[in-house]
Amino acid sequence: MRTGPVTKNTTTVALGLAQIRIGSSSAYIGQVRAILPATASIGALANTKFIGNAEFFKLESGYPLIEDASLPLRESAALELSFKEITPANVALSRGIDPSGFSAAHSGTIPLGTLSTPAFVRMEAIYTYPDGTNTMKIIFPRAQVTSNTELDFQMEDVAAVPIVITSKSADGSISGGSAAWNAMPLGMIIWDDGSTGTTTSSTTSTTTTTGP
Repeated sequence: MRTGPVTKNTTTVALGLAQIRIGSSSAYIGQVRAILPATASIGALANTKFIGNAEFFKLESGYPLIEDASLPLRESAALELSFKEITPANVALSRGIDPSGFSAAHSGTIPLGTLSTPAFVRMEAIYTYPDGTNTMKIIFPRAQVTSNTELDFQMEDVAAVPIVITSKSADGSISGGSAAWNAMPLGMIIWDDGSTGTTTSSTTSTTTTTGP
């Protein structure tokens, strides 16, 4: 007889990597569900990791001190990943450049010494559970890549370029945002059991999406 903790639901065990899809933030800013097609994937990955940071101010009083309240100071959401496919679009993304202008795998130019404000992109991480049906989707409707670009070439190992995609506020109070994200300005995480699917009327910022 087992006495320790046991798995309550094996279909919830996460194994493997998410697929990362990158698209235009402005074109899809009104969409509150996963909308980017599979062709928007940046390809094979070495790792993916979601990071949700939160900082709190703790109010204490009395002697000895006892905590009265925890007040949120700041919140951030980011996705760390390393991509294996060294294409012009992926390297442009790592440099904070809009990758939509790079369609060929082996043709393109990325100028160095010309860094400017990173472009805003839409990031969708599509994780499929091992059962092949259930999914978890992380959506950053307005995000930037602000990490260093490091291409580490090894003799026998595939080069993997690490980047951090950081979610930025996407609510209606900022330029480039949408009121659709007022209740969740940094994006959201949604689960889909595969029973409904996603439909959309178009891909502009004024449309809405139904289904998980």
